[in-house]
Amino acid sequence: MPNILLTRIDNRLIHGQVATQWSGVLGANLLLVANDAVAGDEFRQGLMNMAAPAYAQTRFFTIQKTIDIIGKASPAQKIFIICENPQDVLKLVEGGVPIKKVNIGNMHMAEGKRQVATSVAVNDDDVACFKKLQELGVELEIQRVPDTAVEKLDKLFK
Repeated sequence: MPNILLTRIDNRLIHGQVATQWSGVLGANLLLVANDAVAGDEFRQGLMNMAAPAYAQTRFFTIQKTIDIIGKASPAQKIFIICENPQDVLKLVEGGVPIKKVNIGNMHMAEGKRQVATSVAVNDDDVACFKKLQELGVELEIQRVPDTAVEKLDKLFK
């Protein structure tokens, strides 16, 4: 069973908050970005590697590769999974990745989305994915950074 500490949804994937705050609080030693586009983009990987803490390794896998190999992770790997959106998290869970908790961090405002929390904007598909994740037993929380309060989850479903 892989040692998944937390899964976070963040449009920006690895950046300052993830690198300096979340990784340290969690004690993660592996940042796993599960994202099909980034898995094939060495330039973006390079930028994220520069932001990542020196004490942690980084991996950039497609959603399918994450599903295929997460079970082979060493128990010594303290894994922090970072995804861009709830659709990718749902694919991971439905693919058998044992995700117990999802931190909803940053989902930027875009056309067709509505702002529901400090740094979270959703559309109907996002909400459907969150509902499905809950049905599958995944705990959801909205929290931008570790030292801010967890926001009320009911905001997602209004």
